[in-house]
Amino acid sequence: MAKSKAKTQCKPYLEGLNAAQREAVTHGDGPLLVVAGAGTGKTNTIVCRLACLVDRGVPAERILLLTFTRRAAGEMLTRAGHMCEAGTTAKVWGGTFHATANRLLRIYGRPAGISADFTVMDQGDSADMMNLIRSEMGLAKRDRRFPRKETLVKIYSLTVNAGVPLSEVLDKHFPWCSEDIEGIKDIFRGYVERKRQSNVLDYDDLLLFWSALCDTPGVGNTVADRFDHVLVDEYQDTNSIQARILLGMRKSRKNIMVVGDDAQSIYSFRAATVRNILDFPDHFPNARVVTLEQNYRSTQPILDASNAVMDQAAQRYTKNLWSQRRSEQKPVLTTCVDETDQCQVVCGNILDHLEQGTELMHQAVLFRASHHSAALEIELARRNIPFHKYGGLKFVEAAHIKDVVAFIRILENPFDELSWFRVLLLLDGVGPRTARRILSAIRMATESSGEGGAQVSKQEESDEESEAGGATIVSPLWRLLADPPRVPPATREQFTGLRDAFAECQGVTLGDGDKVLPQAAPPPLPTQLEIIRRFYEPIFKRTYENAPARLRDIEQLQQIASTSKSRSRFVTDLTLDPPAATADLAGPPFLEEDFLILSTIHSAKGCEWTVVHIIHAADGMIPSDMSTGDEEGIEEERRLFYVAMTRAKDDLYIYFPLRYYHTRYAMGDGHCYAQLTRYLPGSMHEMFEQRASGDDDPESADGRSTTKRVDDGLSKLWD
Repeated sequence: MAKSKAKTQCKPYLEGLNAAQREAVTHGDGPLLVVAGAGTGKTNTIVCRLACLVDRGVPAERILLLTFTRRAAGEMLTRAGHMCEAGTTAKVWGGTFHATANRLLRIYGRPAGISADFTVMDQGDSADMMNLIRSEMGLAKRDRRFPRKETLVKIYSLTVNAGVPLSEVLDKHFPWCSEDIEGIKDIFRGYVERKRQSNVLDYDDLLLFWSALCDTPGVGNTVADRFDHVLVDEYQDTNSIQARILLGMRKSRKNIMVVGDDAQSIYSFRAATVRNILDFPDHFPNARVVTLEQNYRSTQPILDASNAVMDQAAQRYTKNLWSQRRSEQKPVLTTCVDETDQCQVVCGNILDHLEQGTELMHQAVLFRASHHSAALEIELARRNIPFHKYGGLKFVEAAHIKDVVAFIRILENPFDELSWFRVLLLLDGVGPRTARRILSAIRMATESSGEGGAQVSKQEESDEESEAGGATIVSPLWRLLADPPRVPPATREQFTGLRDAFAECQGVTLGDGDKVLPQAAPPPLPTQLEIIRRFYEPIFKRTYENAPARLRDIEQLQQIASTSKSRSRFVTDLTLDPPAATADLAGPPFLEEDFLILSTIHSAKGCEWTVVHIIHAADGMIPSDMSTGDEEGIEEERRLFYVAMTRAKDDLYIYFPLRYYHTRYAMGDGHCYAQLTRYLPGSMHEMFEQRASGDDDPESADGRSTTKRVDDGLSKLWD
């Protein structure tokens, strides 16, 4: 018996675990909730649990690991693989909710009415489609303002993911749009219909159809029974649809482990709800709850202050983070005169730590909203402090990348109307009206068998056409090649080049009289991108500034394509898990390798730095005055502040400007006085080292001494 126990102790996945982590990792069957406080090693716990399951004999292909980024899933699988026999974790299903939904729908989606060759739209594509429908309905030309496409996408996604009526979403989150509810409904109806016609799904559809698949008789049980165990990371960030999916996937097999921290649920604007983790024991009766409280990141004084912030929360899982990292240095709460003064104090502290040996990249300035750093960025530039700001456009959101991807999406799904519209608008002499006319001419249409002028061989006809009710449905791409519409004279040369490029990518030749002649098989994906680039580059150079930098982005896209297994996989991966940024969008390169990190608190989640500076800790900023309409919003803002504080390892600075200016005219100084954030009440101040800007200034010290003498003299009058 002792020998067996010793053998168990030697398991690689059990080495270095504390008692709570070990309890979670070695849990048997049944539902398990791991409440993992900030910095308590939740990722390592999931990795070790995965390795433990494989070691116990659970087939890797029957384990589903759900994360919020593909990178996180890949890193977890790699780490788990190092703890097991070589190759034993290779078949684990690991990825994001959306990527897993995409994979399952391509296998099992037909009973749910989903064609396996669908393509996926990103948020930018969704916005463009809604804008197209908005324009067609004439809602953009009314006398009063109508919600723009970006707002419409936010409304749609929040409504779908939260599963609440549109009217409630408008009243609570978009009250200025409430009067336009009928027009918004019309756009949403048209949007859904247009997606179905184009054989495309958006992000929300992926989750909706996965949830529906779980409830589809027969295939629903097949999908659920495919996995013996389901592991979920960051469960506090899931929405109501994702919770329904997990319930559907665990109808008969109750083996599910979710890991999360209710104190870090900060994404309600994406329809995430803290209720999922709070109600997990109700959703899965007899669930075992394990709490991880030992923090491996921060010093104890930082944790004491962070715990105190969450002690005020109305509803939470009780946990008290503690650390073996002791320190005499308390977090610093600095009161500044105004925003300008705050910028100077922040820069001074950053440079002090730099001189003491803490590199800039190990320091971060965090803020509630992106524009809160505007003044600081100017001061950093003045002081020659290089920085990188997290936020902005993702790689695939850049216009030139979306252009190139639109070509590939057409090749993959010729019925993708939105991609056609984008490509046609690139041509000289083609505006929205002409693009619609061309699109109407090549759009999916039914022709009587043998009619329609589509001159293709019998083999091509079987490949590119399908029978529907005695008529032949011709792909728009083949209609473009075989029966091109008339275009304006200024467009003809480019239009011919477009047809030639598509034909070459398809592996066919355009003969006399627009006859499509068979050729070799379609070239590999990187070659298709090179063909598209040759056609697109002259247009691109006339359209966009800074062409050399943007051309490097297209080269990067070609490099990504060279590693993809197929065109379908390339389009899907690029949509569901795009690269974060490009060198062009990240700003000019620094000659120094070291740079300061500027980040919104939302973007900082999951990160850590030696020194953290939190600016604008004033009510109205933290919490944001846009999020204090109800108790739920106030509580989420508390969690956001907690997330910011727990990013710090050694030193934490919180800055509070006393005065905010609301006019910037030379003849006036209109301002208001701010109040320290409500999350730092007076009872907590003893946990901080309190400073005021100018504390180290001799003149300010003399001024305080004079003030004290005056106050002492006054007190004698009534003491």
